[in-house]
Amino acid sequence: MNDAIVKLREVTGAGVMDCKRALDDANGDFDKAKDLIFERGVSKAEKKAERKTGSGILMTYVHNGRIGVMVEIRCETDFVAKNEDFKELARSIAMQIASMGGETVEEILAQPFIKDPNLTVADLMTQAIAKIGENMKIERFCRYVL
Repeated sequence: MNDAIVKLREVTGAGVMDCKRALDDANGDFDKAKDLIFERGVSKAEKKAERKTGSGILMTYVHNGRIGVMVEIRCETDFVAKNEDFKELARSIAMQIASMGGETVEEILAQPFIKDPNLTVADLMTQAIAKIGENMKIERFCRYVL
């Protein structure tokens, strides 16, 4: 069972105890446990959605010197803004915008995520909120093309 917990944690990014609980609740069924973690992550994200996002990061990304993106990702605290997982989320979203474009934040959130088309960008944000434990949102972005 410990190997399953480790594998589930690698796949979902959830905490060890969340993975253990999900596997127990799913009677050891890995796929069902993965679905449970996602559902519970959505629940956690919904509970945090009303919390203020007073901190954040500006992330830039330039692709081949021809496409440039600046995106503002907000979170609740400076501590999370300095977190490597949060910075990686911001990098991934900047790459997403460079690759797929979009006019509004809502449009970006609805897109399939370029690194895993089984997820939308909204799903990616939900997973990050569940994993890191703070409300986060894409505040705004701009994209330039030569």
